[in-house]
Amino acid sequence: MKQLSLIGILFILATGLRAQGYSIKINLPDAPNEKISLAHYYLSKLYIDDTTHVDDKGVGEFKGDSLLHQGLYKIYLNSKKHFDFLLAEDQDFVITNPDFSVENIKIEGARQSQEFADYMKFLNSLQKKRRDLAEKMKTATGEDKAAYRKELEGLTGQLHDYWLKTDEKYPNTLLSKFLLANYVPTPDLDSIPEDIRQNDSLLLRYRFDFQKQHYFDYFDLLDERMLYSPLTKPKIESYFTQILLQTFDSVYAGSLELIEKVRPNKPMFQYVTSYILNSSINSKIMGMDALFVELAKKYYLSGEAFWADSTTIEKIKENVLFAEKNLIGLTAPELKLEGINGEEYFSLHQVDAKRTLLLIYEPNCSHCKIFVPKLHEQVYRKFKDKGFEVYAIYSMDNKKEWVDFVEKNNLYDWINVWDEHDLSRFKITYDARKTPGVYLLDENKKIIYKKLGVDQIEKILEEDLGGG
Repeated sequence: MKQLSLIGILFILATGLRAQGYSIKINLPDAPNEKISLAHYYLSKLYIDDTTHVDDKGVGEFKGDSLLHQGLYKIYLNSKKHFDFLLAEDQDFVITNPDFSVENIKIEGARQSQEFADYMKFLNSLQKKRRDLAEKMKTATGEDKAAYRKELEGLTGQLHDYWLKTDEKYPNTLLSKFLLANYVPTPDLDSIPEDIRQNDSLLLRYRFDFQKQHYFDYFDLLDERMLYSPLTKPKIESYFTQILLQTFDSVYAGSLELIEKVRPNKPMFQYVTSYILNSSINSKIMGMDALFVELAKKYYLSGEAFWADSTTIEKIKENVLFAEKNLIGLTAPELKLEGINGEEYFSLHQVDAKRTLLLIYEPNCSHCKIFVPKLHEQVYRKFKDKGFEVYAIYSMDNKKEWVDFVEKNNLYDWINVWDEHDLSRFKITYDARKTPGVYLLDENKKIIYKKLGVDQIEKILEEDLGGG
């Protein structure tokens, strides 16, 4: 067996090491003697990987011993001179761009990168056609306008055809995944049952459900490379704000389903779970705190959120403590608090009313000063004889302040209670960190609404109890 010489072995090792690195030569005649940066996208942000100084002809090189993450990259000189390119497995190539424009990018030595550059040129041409047609439609009439509209609609088909043909030519590549990431198929009208096609409402719902079911068909959630692009963040955000019905049940189910789907991809699992947790805290959809509690317990407090540090975990644990017992759909925890006269205690569960409002307030809260009197005048007086009661908790420990406020606003006709030393722990049970705290309960003392404004309470009671 022929033995390799030491020099031969060293040559092979050196060649192998180079194969694991990157070498991106740049030719930028419009940037002589400049410092050029190479940066990658990660979600919506850019991070610099390398810098180089080009010579007086704009020639230079980015070079490293390790391969770069595959994804979308940017060559950057300044805010006016920069351009994007796709970086796949071929990372030894030359980029030439005489003026930093999309139209003049030329890449040699990396097929997918060059094909992406060609795609960007195609996309630019479509956008120009779209602008030209939109401008013509402003003054066109009759058949001309209809023809322009049809041509305009056809541009989307051309774009989709380009994506699908690229996928046929380069299947399962970063290039095809990147181009198809925003493709969502539409249902074939012939496959839709006749009774649905003939009903506009049913057809609209059918299309909506189809889009929801197929939204991620061409977006590879398990490919970590998709995070190295500006595509993932808007794709996920659009799913939760536009594709899912903006109701608690829809968003709740969709959230848990998506998290479990991306679990095998740890970076995507981290991003999606973190995004949904934060969204549930800031959501305007009533009841989304239940999603926060579910995610917190299932992923964060269980130890599965490997990215969360101890400070984050403690903050989440605190927020769960203040939320878990007052979620919509739960029976409101019982309270037996002292009345304003100090002679008896009042049970929340024994309030005899079809609708009970649990109100937590403090007189010096600027919002409470307006909210509480308005609630009494506009809502309580209107519905108190129709099965509505208010269980109003003064949240501080200054009885004179409380009595003065009640007398000033003539609030003695609803149930006024307090817990001077918070022995009941109502401040945690009902999250009294912000006032006013508002919980609307049904006849069985189940929480049906929370965090309502006065006008919202009035509207709900008009539907539940009848107008005044």
